[in-house]
Amino acid sequence: MQQSPTQFYTWQNYRCAYELHQPINSISEGIPLLLIHPIGVGLSRQFWQRFCGEWYSKGHRNSIYNPDLLGCGESDMPSVAYTPKDWAEQLHYFLQSVVQKPVIVVVQGALLPVAIELVQKELNLIAGLILAGPPAWPVITKKSAVWQQKLIWNILASPFGNAFYRYARSPRFLRSFSIRQLFGSEDAVDAEWLNTLVAGAENTTSRYAVFSFLAGFWRQNYAKNLTYIKQPTLVIVGETASSISEEGKQETPDERLTDYLACLPQGRGIKLPGRNVLPYESTGEFVKAIAPFIAEFS
Repeated sequence: MQQSPTQFYTWQNYRCAYELHQPINSISEGIPLLLIHPIGVGLSRQFWQRFCGEWYSKGHRNSIYNPDLLGCGESDMPSVAYTPKDWAEQLHYFLQSVVQKPVIVVVQGALLPVAIELVQKELNLIAGLILAGPPAWPVITKKSAVWQQKLIWNILASPFGNAFYRYARSPRFLRSFSIRQLFGSEDAVDAEWLNTLVAGAENTTSRYAVFSFLAGFWRQNYAKNLTYIKQPTLVIVGETASSISEEGKQETPDERLTDYLACLPQGRGIKLPGRNVLPYESTGEFVKAIAPFIAEFS
């Protein structure tokens, strides 16, 4: 896959980056995809590069919009606390001003609250959703205390947090964390993954998006909000899916899938080999699993 040039738009006086991927030497067909990358040390829209390459190598011709959320990648990085509503407002503007056509939203992991907030804001431009490795059900349905969120944020926003981030962006830490929490296979934590994270974390201002995530500003009870999602929704869970949070550690992948599908009005689900970063770890299986769902909208 050829590298797509970075493009920019302005939202609330911030410069925000994105890529528009299209099939090489052919015309785009079918409904476009809008990708929402995860938040973490060094993570940005680059998380999706392997998926985009695999998508087109299999002959699919949908356009893919791959934005950097504010605070990540090549987007501006204000030193503020970010909430899912902030990122949803950014993507809502992106949909209305740049994309300007219905899409299928593909969201990775614990950025699900951003997709939920986005669906609440946009009625016409979201045709369906794909939830890749969504959080454990006890996590997505439990609100953390506001005082606790603020306390963690204040600690992380201090010089201590700056020192912690410099440690957390080291290849040794990133490899250890990825093996313990993200990948089902240690061998899948490859040089491409680690090099991408190290490069993405080079600018230490990227720590504010990560700290906002660690502070738990996304930790709300979204059970009722999920029942309001009327669009067809595909939930994909890893066969060895796990939870970083204590609340979800006892949950099995089957239980997670069952709970989500019981709540989503038009939900359907599937399990795939892998753990928590399926579009990266199990790219081929992930592309094969979502292709029929996306084809239904063409």
